[in-house]
Amino acid sequence: MSSSGDARPDPAGHDARDGGRNDGRDDGRDESPEERADRQWQDLVQEIRVAQTGVQILFGFLLSVAFTTEFRRLPQTDTTIYVVTVVLASLATGALIGPVAFHRLVWGRRIKPETVVWASRLTFIGILLLLATLTTALFLVLRVTTHNALVPWLVAGVLLWYLLCWFALPLWVRGRRRGRGAGRP
Repeated sequence: MSSSGDARPDPAGHDARDGGRNDGRDDGRDESPEERADRQWQDLVQEIRVAQTGVQILFGFLLSVAFTTEFRRLPQTDTTIYVVTVVLASLATGALIGPVAFHRLVWGRRIKPETVVWASRLTFIGILLLLATLTTALFLVLRVTTHNALVPWLVAGVLLWYLLCWFALPLWVRGRRRGRGAGRP
């Protein structure tokens, strides 16, 4: 506290005016670090459910393709693309299920903020792997069904769309928001 009696944040970032509840953050929420971690965990779990369902369905379809008669007739290049796609889908599934296993193994140890950080990283890796899976799966399907020279261009266009929707737009909005001086929730 200063000599005039007004409260100031301590060196650790805790604001004496709110009893340290906001941990030095001015994001408009009145929550403790533990409450913030709980909220962030719930948000993350909801996001994971969307991606997890999609990648698991895609992975299941990909696994079933290997048991069709048409699969045996694929040229080696297409078989290689298929194998890469299945491995990517498996990796994406692992990364997107990873936060659940992580949470189970550290549950009750009062380290939810760290759990949220690691789960968020695994989720982002899972999203990148899902992006690669969708791209290679689309490439394989279009290549096998059309034999058209435009396939790489079509896939590149779809990949660009994914990148725009999943990364460019959110980063652009975040940059505009940050430019207005708003804090991170």
